[in-house]
Amino acid sequence: MSNERATGQGPMGVFGGTFDPIHYGHLRTAFELREAVRLAEVRFLPTGNPPHRDQTQASAEERLAMVQAAVADQPGFCVDDRETRRSGLSYSVDTLGELRGEFPQRSICLLLGMDAFLGLPNWHRWREILELANVVVAHRPGWKAPTQGPLGEVMVDHGTGSVRDLHDATAGRIYVHAVTQLEISSTDLRALIARGRDPRFLVPDSVCKLLRETGWYAERQ
Repeated sequence: MSNERATGQGPMGVFGGTFDPIHYGHLRTAFELREAVRLAEVRFLPTGNPPHRDQTQASAEERLAMVQAAVADQPGFCVDDRETRRSGLSYSVDTLGELRGEFPQRSICLLLGMDAFLGLPNWHRWREILELANVVVAHRPGWKAPTQGPLGEVMVDHGTGSVRDLHDATAGRIYVHAVTQLEISSTDLRALIARGRDPRFLVPDSVCKLLRETGWYAERQ
């Protein structure tokens, strides 16, 4: 566990994903975690070439444009495009290493959904992630954290129920928080758009406008 004490600005949230496309489920989760953990900012990082997913339907540039449209003028939200500019596979440990180099004394919190957290042992150099950042897990109400296996072990060693720990430590803590679950799927959204349906009220109006103007997803079936 990191013994570095955070100084300076408040914690930074790092929220990665394919965002193919970004929708209100992503945005609501980021908002609730920002409020609960008192994050100074949430950085949305669209993946360039994700190692654990099939090929994205929209290009990195298109997904970046949608994320930029979705978070524009939203207080506390910003976009980091480093993974879309990086060649090769996009590994979270590399991104967190870059951010740690840029912000050596700041608390960095990697924001993960429940499914991503449960798959963490399959990630590239996954144990190094806790040397670089804290981990904040968004889960469904009533969900219980793993108690056995590799994740059970790291929960015993790194788990905390205190938001203050995420402010005091630059890395090395795991915090679990229940969030509102919006049953919106990027896969279902792509299929809906391909059928000519309107994604209104599932994605921000700014993203809806971009989809109408570009024909993304509708023209790729």
